Amino acid sequence: MAGTGVFAEIIDGEVYKYYADGEWKKSASGKSVSIINPTTRTPQYMVQACTQEEVNKVMDAAKAAQKLWARTPLWKRAEFLHKAAAILKEHKNPIAECLVKEIAKPAKDAVTEVVRSGDLVSYTAEDGVRILGEGKLLVSDSFPGNERSKYCLSSKVPLGVVLAIPPFNYPVNLAVSKIAPALIAGNALVLKPPTQGAVAALHMIHCFHLAGFPKGLISCVTGKGSEIGDFLTMHPGVNCISFTGGDTGIAISKKAGMIPLQMELGGKDACIVLEDADLDLVAANIVKGGYSYSGQRCTAVKVVLIMESVADAAVEKVKAKMAKLSIGPPEENCDITPVVSESSANFIEGLVMDAKQKGATFCQEYRREGNLIWPLLLDHVRPDMRIAWEEPFGPVLPVIRIGSAEEGVHHCNASNFGLQGCVFTRDINKAMMISDAMETGTVQINSAPARGPDHFPFQGLKDSGIGSQGITNSINMMTKIKSTVINLPSPSYTMGSRLAKKEYQKTKRSAISFLPSYPERNNTQQPLFLRFRSFLFFYIGHLSEQVLATIRFFRLVCLLPPALTVLLIPAIGYGLNDTKIHGKKNK
Repeated sequence: MAGTGVFAEIIDGEVYKYYADGEWKKSASGKSVSIINPTTRTPQYMVQACTQEEVNKVMDAAKAAQKLWARTPLWKRAEFLHKAAAILKEHKNPIAECLVKEIAKPAKDAVTEVVRSGDLVSYTAEDGVRILGEGKLLVSDSFPGNERSKYCLSSKVPLGVVLAIPPFNYPVNLAVSKIAPALIAGNALVLKPPTQGAVAALHMIHCFHLAGFPKGLISCVTGKGSEIGDFLTMHPGVNCISFTGGDTGIAISKKAGMIPLQMELGGKDACIVLEDADLDLVAANIVKGGYSYSGQRCTAVKVVLIMESVADAAVEKVKAKMAKLSIGPPEENCDITPVVSESSANFIEGLVMDAKQKGATFCQEYRREGNLIWPLLLDHVRPDMRIAWEEPFGPVLPVIRIGSAEEGVHHCNASNFGLQGCVFTRDINKAMMISDAMETGTVQINSAPARGPDHFPFQGLKDSGIGSQGITNSINMMTKIKSTVINLPSPSYTMGSRLAKKEYQKTKRSAISFLPSYPERNNTQQPLFLRFRSFLFFYIGHLSEQVLATIRFFRLVCLLPPALTVLLIPAIGYGLNDTKIHGKKNK
């Protein structure tokens, strides 16, 4: 049960504490913020309303802890994360209970979110060791006009303090997708959870606390956005912001200054259906993609753009599947549960009424009870209707009939958003052409939009965001490149050549002293054939000297065919012993 057992220390009476400097604390403000249960529409939990001064203390502690954490061996950072992941999955039920009561997430989906989050943390630990354990070496003579006199060693180092702000719809999963990359990279982490979902996030943070992370490295501050929101995002102690949410992110990006930003700000994900599409597959994906968690997903299908020739048949198949959806409270694992707040329900209703006034066809009767809105499909939607462009974040889906694939792509690209899209067709060439033309971060072929798997790149264009997410991209984004250049007094291959020659001289003295040599005499006293042979052997010997500068003599002999070895040994021997042949010393 939430707030009991190992989680008992995170609550004081009826108010959940905030987490700072390795301890669970009550705010000096003496104030709290209520969290409304979307199903009952009554207060469910209360959290601390932190002050700006408490935020300052959190930042100071984070900065100090980060310096020590950055010097912690990479393998040890990974061990901490693996331990946190195991604890998180062990205590999945109390955290899932919070998700059910705070954001009306169906019970089975709530458990899945927590388990998925644990898997994400473990994968991040492994991926982080691989990514951060690799460096890069550049040599200067790879660029024209340079000798090999400089070596550049590059590696990834942490940014400092990362501020993570997840959304209400995945307050655990999208929190750890920011926390784990930040920590494995050597950063400190300050979490500002959403109000709806804050208690689930606090339980999740306690799992990291139980894993034994150093004090001050991880913090979680709760409170009103009007009090600490801007103060956090503009705080000089923040070195990076990872935000998932709505229009608030645009304001943050304007105020954040010169720090790295990772932002996902929503979407109007289009589903383009061509004439040759498998309509059963289309219907299944539209219902799953459009109505899972009552449509409260950034990657939910938000508009269907379907060819007129197959629209009637596809709409009937979608309606048949929608009729099987269960509607009710999240505790009963219903498919459609209440949306997160009354204000959200009112916004959705406004879009529906606008479409009704402008002539959209209602495939079902519009029905609402409190925050619970029955799933609705709107056919014959036109571009002049608000729902054609605005993101409802609810169980309402518009269908726009098109005459060509180009028309569908044009509508998709006319949107201010560019998160994801999808196309259904049996023609892979058409699918790839449409994918190339769609101005979105990701295009799914023959499947509804989706964020996962969590190690896949996830990014938006236009008003859908800045930067790319996914485990690998997040680790890279939360680090910076540090280079060290080694300057040599002379090109390294020159030095290598001298060293090789010196080593070769040692080899010559020790390895080939057994080779026969001719008696010392003046060249002019030698017969002509001997002088010619001496010249030939001298020439061959000098050629072999270049080979032996990098390959030891015995290794060369062992690798050569026996017949060639018999011929080459005397040649090399006479060439190397040219002191006796020519009566002078080699330089």
